[in-house]
Amino acid sequence: MVIIEVSLLSGFVVTSRSRISLENRTIVKKIEVKANVVYIYLEKLNDESQTFVLQLEQVIQVKNLKPANIKIYDYYQPGRLQISYYSGVGS
Repeated sequence: MVIIEVSLLSGFVVTSRSRISLENRTIVKKIEVKANVVYIYLEKLNDESQTFVLQLEQVIQVKNLKPANIKIYDYYQPGRLQISYYSGVGS
């Protein structure tokens, strides 16, 4: 099982529409939202490229917004970790 752990930008929340669109993908086993982190559980990954889109809603205006991270790791081998950062939200 693979976990994608998305830390939300300060002042943002994930929309319910975003959760529904992710849950309808066959590769997605489960989605959890805890505090400021979204956990996307995948059954497995293969060689095919995958794109996941989270729609966020800004609920609080934050100055000097800092980048948030995205961690991807194997549930059974968490030492094999990939970390990326994002700092903006597209329209």
